[in-house]
Amino acid sequence: MYPSTINDLIESFKFLPGIGSKTAQRLAFSILDLDKDQVDFFVSSLNNSINNIHRCPVCNNITDLDLCSICSNKLRNSNLLCVVDDPKTVFLFEKIGKFDGYYHVLNGLIDPINGITVDDIGLNQLVNRINDSNFKEIVFAFRPCIEGETTSLYIKKILENRNIIFSKLANGVPIGADMEYVDNLTLETAILNRKFI
Repeated sequence: MYPSTINDLIESFKFLPGIGSKTAQRLAFSILDLDKDQVDFFVSSLNNSINNIHRCPVCNNITDLDLCSICSNKLRNSNLLCVVDDPKTVFLFEKIGKFDGYYHVLNGLIDPINGITVDDIGLNQLVNRINDSNFKEIVFAFRPCIEGETTSLYIKKILENRNIIFSKLANGVPIGADMEYVDNLTLETAILNRKFI
């Protein structure tokens, strides 16, 4: 069997999603093939991520700044708010560069079957932000699934007395798809051709 230090390294890689025993072993032995500077950079990056990444107090996105770079950018469209359920979606939209509004990141989607309620996803922070802002349109950019639809309808219901237009991503994002794996062209088409609900 491997030395305990190698076993610990293998077990550490297995904490990551989608990494089984074989892949964890390959990754562990790949680390051993790196030179000391590369390993030091790897370790430093891990430590910096853990110690410096936090949630933006305004939009709940991940950042290493006091206020994320999007919230601190006054040149963005202050009438437009895109609500997502995962920080990775923000970075996907920013990568395609077709959305110039602001974002708000929920802590997931309403999912009663798995015990995730309205209180669990941070809706109070979103509602307070909308109350303190002048957004004219809210775009729901959730995964196309029952939980996404439920969350969209709930938010629309609690905000329905405000002068706000609600929209969601257009067709093109496959049902059941993980937003992280949707290609850039599909995402661009979906955000540009969003439909109002």
